[in-house]
Amino acid sequence: MDYYGKHIKKLIEEFSKLPGIGVKTAQRLAFYIVNQPEEVAQRFSKALVEAKKYTKYCIRCCTITDDELCPICKSEKRDKSIIMVVEESKDLVAYERTRQYRGLYHVLHGSISPMLGIGPNDIRIKELLTRLTDDAITEIILATGSTVEGETTAVYLSKLLKPFEIRVSRIANGVPVGGDLEYVDEITLLRALEGRTDF
Repeated sequence: MDYYGKHIKKLIEEFSKLPGIGVKTAQRLAFYIVNQPEEVAQRFSKALVEAKKYTKYCIRCCTITDDELCPICKSEKRDKSIIMVVEESKDLVAYERTRQYRGLYHVLHGSISPMLGIGPNDIRIKELLTRLTDDAITEIILATGSTVEGETTAVYLSKLLKPFEIRVSRIANGVPVGGDLEYVDEITLLRALEGRTDF
């Protein structure tokens, strides 16, 4: 039975397609939007469309940005000899919150997962290898998650990076197994970064 009408039903369906959003949360979000003044819904709609339209990937580190180079890659204050490899842009943000890491990043946009049909060619590994032609790079920090997929990706990358004769390290334990980096507190992330080991 259609309790709310087709427009609310459609809005609930769209919200429930978002990751981590169940039907009840989707209903709350839909009702919130509908009960706001029209200008709130218009601003929300405009922000959504503009984010989709104008967001692109940094040509160097592959994080999401609205310019050719992200602010981190543009910065003259960053240590350009170290690259931290993360799975997603949200992981980069998690490390930036520690305010301790001063190197550069590389965002893979996923991890190797044979079960899901995601192989090395489906994530941004080629772009990372292209960056390694720069002689200034002395260390790669593998900061993929401690999930099976994250570990698989780290092992694959460590083997791939061996011929480059640069230090390859892995973030230390402290990040919970099976956990997403975006939910880990700054102190745990900082300890994991400081306790990294050669891979």
